[in-house]
Formats: sequence, C-alpha cells, structure tokens
Amino acid sequence: MLGSLIVICAATAAAMTPPADAKPAAQTPDLHAIEARIIEKTNAQRVRHGLRPLQVDNRLIKSARRHAAWMTNNRSMQHTSAAVAENIAMGQRSSAEVVNTWMNSSGHRANILNPGHTRIGVAAYTTPGGTIYWCQQFLR
Repeated sequence: MLGSLIVICAATAAAMTPPADAKPAAQTPDLHAIEARIIEKTNAQRVRHGLRPLQVDNRLIKSARRHAAWMTNNRSMQHTSAAVAENIAMGQRSSAEVVNTWMNSSGHRANILNPGHTRIGVAAYTTPGGTIYWCQQFLR
C-alpha cells in the first residue's frame, strides 16, 4: 500500500511528501503513524464527550489521502466535492495541534463530535517548504 501511495503521490506531485513522522504505524500497517495519531486524538475527544470512537474506513483513508495530496500539490485549501463530512487545515505542525485547532472551531468540532458519524479517514502531506495540509473525512 505504501509503495502504491508513493507512486501515486510521485505521479501527482513529485515534490510532495508525507510529514517526517509519517512512517507506517506498527499496529495498523495501512496507516502512517501521523494518520494513526490524528485518529487517536479525534477518538479521544469523542470518548471524552461520551461518544463512541470512530472506525477507520479504508475507502475514506484513500479519499482523504487523495484530497490532501491534491491540496498539497495545488497549495490550495478547498473542500472535496465527495459526499463526506470533512475537516481540512493547513500549517499546523502536529496531529495534536490540528485536532486542537479543529476542536476550537464550531463547524469542525461538530463534525468530530457528530454522533451519527461512525467512520473516519485522515491524511496529512507536507510541501517541500514544510507546510502540512490536513484532511479528515467522516461518514455514517
């Protein structure tokens, strides 16, 4: 999976790379470590507010990666046209910082704490200059 992700990213944005801490997570081979941390921090917020944790959805991971890659390649923060609830961000330096930013924004917080959401996909990519583009997508 990582090999095909690198090939896809190389084809769409040769200079675009996952953040430095984006090595595959040991417990979930399909996720980069940074993706696992975004999900972990998001689910911690949900549990803190009495909600069930979200389940990782591989289709949403692919969709979030595709959209984060597009935003990074185009240096543009824009929501996807896919039929998903979505949080995007740019410039935060860590998964903790981006989840904190989303939790301090009413619309983004509403997506994270929506009891109807049961599935999640996330991604983060870095420009050569070091700016990280973040994407978090949700479905029932």
